[in-house]
Amino acid sequence: MSRKFLGLLVFVVFGFAKLPVEDRVLSSLREQKLIEAPLNLDLRENLGQMGFAASLGGLRSLVASITYLQAYVAFEDVDWGRVDSLMTLTTRLQPHEPEYWSDASWHMAYNAASNYMNNQELRFAIRNKLFRDYIQRGIDILDEGLRYLPNNPQLLTRLGDIYRDRQVDHRKAAECYLAAAAHGAKSYYERMGAYQLVLLDDRASWEKAYAILKKEYDEHKAVYDRKDMGRSSVMRDLPILEQRLNIPADQRIRPAVPLHLIK
Repeated sequence: MSRKFLGLLVFVVFGFAKLPVEDRVLSSLREQKLIEAPLNLDLRENLGQMGFAASLGGLRSLVASITYLQAYVAFEDVDWGRVDSLMTLTTRLQPHEPEYWSDASWHMAYNAASNYMNNQELRFAIRNKLFRDYIQRGIDILDEGLRYLPNNPQLLTRLGDIYRDRQVDHRKAAECYLAAAAHGAKSYYERMGAYQLVLLDDRASWEKAYAILKKEYDEHKAVYDRKDMGRSSVMRDLPILEQRLNIPADQRIRPAVPLHLIK
């Protein structure tokens, strides 16, 4: 056996031997988000050869910025299908950037949905279906984003907004706001969750809302006892909850809303 052939054989055997080690190292780096996972080859047709080559060359962030700007142009052109496609590319290229997921859902659940609902050239049944479909598309985008960014407060608050404003699902809105507050969102969102719980019809939700709002009141009593705070949401909802939960009179706050508004 010649030295050249022996050297080649050793090189090949060594190459195969180190593949499992390299795979484990790459997997570990991806789990720690130190490097991105390989780009899905299905994107090649959508990105074009230059964009695809650039993304493989480590310029994902740059290509994502370009597709994001293109999506904004499509938004100005009221081309919702193109907005969705370009924002999908953007989130695929930079899946750990919450702003992209948030904006993608906003375009669908708010801009596209409202545009179709207000389009008087379409029959109401069609407008209503498109309105609901695009709201659901916005929710689906956030659900996908949360698989990449579990418990991300920005995505959870956006999802809570959609459930509150667009689908009018108070329970899901409350769950999203409270989860966001538990994972780093401003404390304001805990109160937002409580306000949604007040709108439900079960005692467990009222008790949870009462605990949150009473804690807020106790911590800032001097503020909420001012006359100009009588119309605040905390002072609006606490008397309602006290009435529903039969809180003893000596534990109640001073009613700040007319009693006939308390249900």
